[in-house]
Amino acid sequence: MYRASLAGLGYNISEAPSAESALEQFRTRKFDVAILDLKMPGMDGLELLAKMHELRIATPVAFITAHGDVPNAVRAMELGAIDFLPKPPTPEQFRDVVKDILLRHSAPLNVEAIRDFDYYLRSAKRAINLRDFTKANKHLIKALDINPASKQAINLVSVMLEMRQEFEQSARTSRI
Repeated sequence: MYRASLAGLGYNISEAPSAESALEQFRTRKFDVAILDLKMPGMDGLELLAKMHELRIATPVAFITAHGDVPNAVRAMELGAIDFLPKPPTPEQFRDVVKDILLRHSAPLNVEAIRDFDYYLRSAKRAINLRDFTKANKHLIKALDINPASKQAINLVSVMLEMRQEFEQSARTSRI
């Protein structure tokens, strides 16, 4: 179903029958985006993301989650995943999240781009994925200046703060 959602859009799509197989592909090839399910054969999606994080595989990840996966979604965010799709996603939702991730990570954001709410939110997500929390904070402030009631931006602030704290703690531990 996911392959069919992207058919005809010019993407080079790879599939893996298990998380272990996906990890092998990540070790040998660079991917622009990975779509993971929390429930996967063998190693689950969180374990795969943790392994990717450990191996410094920087592929942006989107998770497909069921409504009851809130604790798992929080853990996925701590590991760097900030894009989520409800299970089962519609083809349009699936295409939109893939397009957004590719737009955010395929090239530096255009200096001439329209500086609207979506621009700042996309820029903040990119900075969070790259662990540039200072830049993410600046973009989130600008996004909230435009739309102070945005639940998405407010939630992203919380995610960024948790990730930054864990990242800084990990950096201090590795220096010891």
